[in-house]
Amino acid sequence: MSTRLLLIADTHLPKRARDLPAEVWRAVEEADVVVHAGDWVDVHLLDELEERSRRLVGVHGNNDHGALRERLPEVARVEIEGIRFAVVHETGQATGREERMSAQYADTDVLVFGHSHIPWDTTSATGLRLLNPGSPTDRRRQPHCTYLTATARDGELHDVTLHRLPTRA
Repeated sequence: MSTRLLLIADTHLPKRARDLPAEVWRAVEEADVVVHAGDWVDVHLLDELEERSRRLVGVHGNNDHGALRERLPEVARVEIEGIRFAVVHETGQATGREERMSAQYADTDVLVFGHSHIPWDTTSATGLRLLNPGSPTDRRRQPHCTYLTATARDGELHDVTLHRLPTRA
């Protein structure tokens, strides 16, 4: 059995976009599990993703307040197909990230994070995989808005793919 994953973060709705791009909504429909690594900004997106996702795993970010902080944890942990995931918004500066996160999440196989809007895919010396999907709505200084998909199967992560969205007019 395999589980299709969609990883997103830093949506910043409705400040950076009115809605998620249609391509991302299609990915939501195709995913077995949607993971959101924080900075939703508007609780409406949480409501809609809960309604439209088969399963949603999310955390709050530094720009999330009120109902978002009440409904979402700072750190989420879930096991999918034998893979131990942790989801968090912030991991601190890039320098030394793998070592810090390996120590902090020693019982984790994959750490999904956000905050920087910079796509990230590395594996630490201890085997911890760190994934940041970037942002599907706010590219900041990146060339594209992005999100990640992957497949969890037999205790391993497969087909990790960074999707680049077309530039909005």
